[in-house]
Amino acid sequence: MKRNIQLILALLVLLAGKSWAQPNGLDDYNLVWTSQSANSSESMPCGGGDIGLNVWVENGDLLFYLSQSGTFDENNCMLKLGRVRMRLSPNPFDGETFRQELHMKEGFVTIQGEKGGLKATAKLWVDVFRPVVHVEVEANRPVSVEATYESWRTKDRSLRKLESVANSYKWAAPEGLMTKADQVKFADGGVLFCHRNTGETVFDITVRQQQLDAVKDQLSNPLENRTFGGLMQGENMISAGETSGKYIDTEFKGFMLRSKSPAKKQELKIYLHTAQTESQDVWENELTELRSQSLKAGKTAFQQTQNWWSDFWNRSFVFIQPNNKNERSESWQVGRNYQLFRYMLACNAYGKYPTKFNGGLFTVDPVFTDSTRAFTPDFRNWGGGTFTAQNQRLVYFPMLKNGDFDLLPAQFDFYLRTMKNAELRAKTYWGHDGACFTEQLENFGLPNPSEYGWKRPEDYDPGMQYNAWLEYQWDTVLEFCHMIIQNQQYSGADISKYLPLIQSSLKFFDEHYRYLARERGAKDLNGNGQLVLYPGSSCETYKMAYNATSTVAALKTVIEELLALPEEYSSKINHEFFSDMQKRIPPISFREIGGHQTIAPARLWERVNNTEVPQLYPVYPWGIYGVGLPDLDVALNTWKYDPDALQFRSHKGWKQDAIFAARLGLTNEADSLVTLKLKDSGRRFPAFWGPGFDWTPDHNWGGSGMIALQEMLVQEVKSKIFLLPAWPKGKDVHFKLHLKNNTTIEATWESGRLVKLDVWPVERKADVVNCLE
Repeated sequence: MKRNIQLILALLVLLAGKSWAQPNGLDDYNLVWTSQSANSSESMPCGGGDIGLNVWVENGDLLFYLSQSGTFDENNCMLKLGRVRMRLSPNPFDGETFRQELHMKEGFVTIQGEKGGLKATAKLWVDVFRPVVHVEVEANRPVSVEATYESWRTKDRSLRKLESVANSYKWAAPEGLMTKADQVKFADGGVLFCHRNTGETVFDITVRQQQLDAVKDQLSNPLENRTFGGLMQGENMISAGETSGKYIDTEFKGFMLRSKSPAKKQELKIYLHTAQTESQDVWENELTELRSQSLKAGKTAFQQTQNWWSDFWNRSFVFIQPNNKNERSESWQVGRNYQLFRYMLACNAYGKYPTKFNGGLFTVDPVFTDSTRAFTPDFRNWGGGTFTAQNQRLVYFPMLKNGDFDLLPAQFDFYLRTMKNAELRAKTYWGHDGACFTEQLENFGLPNPSEYGWKRPEDYDPGMQYNAWLEYQWDTVLEFCHMIIQNQQYSGADISKYLPLIQSSLKFFDEHYRYLARERGAKDLNGNGQLVLYPGSSCETYKMAYNATSTVAALKTVIEELLALPEEYSSKINHEFFSDMQKRIPPISFREIGGHQTIAPARLWERVNNTEVPQLYPVYPWGIYGVGLPDLDVALNTWKYDPDALQFRSHKGWKQDAIFAARLGLTNEADSLVTLKLKDSGRRFPAFWGPGFDWTPDHNWGGSGMIALQEMLVQEVKSKIFLLPAWPKGKDVHFKLHLKNNTTIEATWESGRLVKLDVWPVERKADVVNCLE
């Protein structure tokens, strides 16, 4: 049903965008390799729907890793679904001519080879609306194909020291922890592979650790009976026995299919399915139904997928120096890599779970990111089922201006599903209402158990994380509330189902800080009738903060946005309560540095723990200061003179200095930082940045760069559209982006002048302010 609804939405968006031309320049950004890869680190992403493939050719073999959204095991590691190895005989991929190409506009990868007059092409594509991987092989002469499903989980595997950093136990794994075996066998003329969670999971351990057993039966548990895997079948293929071997650092067992007879055309299909089911039999029946649906769709599935990708690229684009293709030019690379990263995000368009900041669907053997991590391909730093809000937001915010509104629900629904668990935390521990979301959040809505703390003082508040980095950091959910409301402002989406989430997240702060004030004394507000937001945390950086600027700005902005929603939402919003709460929010704090007024990170704080710059969060994401807004000089002073802002400045990972610079209209600084962000990564696939502070490919590295580039091109303040507010006058660009009130803007800046400007609806063209004229 969900996929049917998404198909309808996609068709509606396609119809709405018919008046816009398809971006022809996208073909210039196709990535082409004319030599084979050395290993999986030189792979190329391919995917769609909720599936990601890492595709490469090594020693004449075509290989790809399989990943799908939501494949969380008992330890909450996000397991890959295996690796596929294909070999043609005779083998044209190991000859004198080789070409591997990512066709971005069409969403697929092709591999072409020629040897001794034998020519062949393999096309890999993923059905956007059904979780099926297709590999189509076509040759000018009959060839035989071997397709081997390779698994490193055919038996229980004990986890080594530090290997649990990939799951929810992180550095504190219990003795004897293991990854349980998958079931892999020949079945239905193919290879059936499956992992089913059984027994006690990290959810059970966490509930017990955090003293929530009394409400356990009310808590949502996404790990129980979670089952994932698939079926690999080949047209004209039969089982051909088992193999074994070792790839990089991991031993594997292979299950081979082989052509019955040589043929010019052959196809391999892999049907993937992830669900929580009462039994494995139910899961297998659902997999069979998926196969039937795919077969029924036939060739229309490819056309539907092509239509989806066509619509996707028609929504938005950014071409830099479009008339001067030069792959050595960092400016040109920035434009190309922006599109490549957007393609990677689209591969999890309809996943039930959000795209993970620490690698998404495209991690590979970990030793190529960190030579000390000689673990299986399932490994990534910072966990699989753990979602870190300050990182995740950077993956999803750029989707607004890209017009990728259908990609947003995966992140929104994550918080909606976990809201009840967050509310039960507040009610159980402190006896009040509101949803208490933490910064590092498990997919079941509770704090990560190792970040919560295994060794805690006996009398320590069980609702608190015993953690110097994360204590009192509750405000990050408000960025997603802001994102939800912005989705309504941009696209007109119906956000009714999310209003309980927004209101509960806001209410927590009013309830909890008044509760804490009553614990300290007789009054629950300060002398001005305002909340005393103490203890708090301004990001992870300024700890034990009093009136943290990140929290104050978030509360002010989200409440204002909530109360300003259209009339149709009025009956679903407690206007009286939030109008009163709005008056209880304390002001943003300031401080003087060298005679200059600047934004302070908080009114007071006890220590500095990380390297974020929350004193500039009123610039982004909260939009209180910036181009076209009052007191811009105060924000500029903060950028120029705040010693921490200067010391912490960087382009790496989740650092958002490039965004701050763009929002402040600092053209040279923004251009320099965005170039460092989005130029070629140094890896064979140029948008596999990282690891930064996290893992490769670093999606919050790409996301923050994408946001900054958008803000350089266009900003919207009140009713005004600021065109090119931080764009270098001498750099050509052609872009199409989205703004509020279903507005789309397409502009071309060439040779120092504006040569094209189209705005829809047309009446909004009068709102445009050209910042370069």
